[in-house]
Amino acid sequence: MSTDALMEGRDVRLRNIELNDLPIFYEQQLDADATRMAAFPSRDRAAFDAHWATNILGNPAAINQTIVVDGQVAGNIGSWSQDGVRLVGYWIGKEHWGKGVATRALAAFLHLVTERPLHAHVAKHNVGSIRVLEKCGFSLEREESGEVSGEDVAELVLVLR
Repeated sequence: MSTDALMEGRDVRLRNIELNDLPIFYEQQLDADATRMAAFPSRDRAAFDAHWATNILGNPAAINQTIVVDGQVAGNIGSWSQDGVRLVGYWIGKEHWGKGVATRALAAFLHLVTERPLHAHVAKHNVGSIRVLEKCGFSLEREESGEVSGEDVAELVLVLR
C-alpha cells in the first residue's frame, strides 16, 4: 500500500510545543528501535529535561514544533543553528513510522523555516529518514563518520539549498 493511501484521511499538523508534550517526547526517545535507527542514545529524565529546557525551548534562535496526527502527538521537529549552519531534525514515535507522517511534517515545516541552506544529519542506515529528506528536496552533500555510545556510525549530511 502506498504512503498516500496510508495517510488518506489522516490530519498531520504542526503546532507550538506545549509542556505536556514533553513526557511523550521523553518516552519516544527511550524506544530502543528508535535510538538504533537514529544512531542517537536516549537520555535519562534529568538529562532530557535539561536538554529541552536549555537547548530547545530555551534557545531563542531555534524553531520547534510538535507534530500532531489526528489530534495525537506523533513527534517533534525543529531547526537550530550550530557551527555556522542551520540544521533540521525530527523525531517521530515508532507507531507513526512508514505512514508518511515525517514527510508531511517536514514539508509543512519547510514553509516555517525558509532559511537556506538547511542541513540534516542522518545515520546512513536510516533509509526511511533519508527518503523523507530526499522527497522534501534535500540532496546528499557528504558522508561523515563519528562515534555514538562507543560505536562508529556512518552519517550522511543532506542539504536543501
